[in-house]
Amino acid sequence: MHATALASRPFEVTVEDIARQAGKLALAHFRSLADLPVETKGHLDLVTEADRQVERLLIDRLRQAFPEDGIFGEEGGDIPGRSGRIWVIDPIDGTFNFVRGGQNWAVSIGLYENRRPVFGVIHAPARDLMITGGTMILAQLNGKPIKPLPALDMSRASTGFSFHPTVSTAERLEAVRFISEDLGISFRFCGAATISLVEVMLGETDGYLSIGDSTWDVMAALPILASLGVSHTIDWDRTELSQKLRFACGSEAFLDRVRPLLQTLSLAT
Repeated sequence: MHATALASRPFEVTVEDIARQAGKLALAHFRSLADLPVETKGHLDLVTEADRQVERLLIDRLRQAFPEDGIFGEEGGDIPGRSGRIWVIDPIDGTFNFVRGGQNWAVSIGLYENRRPVFGVIHAPARDLMITGGTMILAQLNGKPIKPLPALDMSRASTGFSFHPTVSTAERLEAVRFISEDLGISFRFCGAATISLVEVMLGETDGYLSIGDSTWDVMAALPILASLGVSHTIDWDRTELSQKLRFACGSEAFLDRVRPLLQTLSLAT
């Protein structure tokens, strides 16, 4: 499809189509894992030929659809643009799960404009999930509006949680201690930031705590969450796309409870 034809369609539909194409390619690799080469970027940090092929597809399709925009991707894609808008992409968030045959992985496409995440598409093909939304676009799951999120109830509260493999053992233990002891709530660790944030969107958890995510892990999810009234603690004015993140997201009631931990972890860095 030519760029002129793409321009006549709502841009969110175009990006959803691109995510679906990427998901189809990733799913084909997922179904033949025995033949998929896997490389190590670091301890417990993997990359596959599927990651690279899906990122190339995303870059090609996004450049065709939005030739003035920049692109920033996990596996080396960093293409400057002229519009001031940047598409931040993660071809397969949750590669470790993907390689092990788990379903907790997703294609993530987020739009970054004026130093803010403004729109996102998340496609988890193994789980048949397509989620879109943004600061000015209603959040939808498989084409239907996502229900309002429940209020925080500490008697049944839960948070998603993740840390980068390079995070120290002491910081990991302090985070687990704080969640379990100081907050007295349960936590879930699914191994993919995008999926953890989807759990917040669907009301399966009340928030998410990250120690070491990258911007491409969260760029699609955060604007979708914003459309659902979910806040976060990232100061984008002081954050570059190449930085690792330490943040929490959730309702203001949830954030009030986890800020002491974030302050402790910030002092430890």
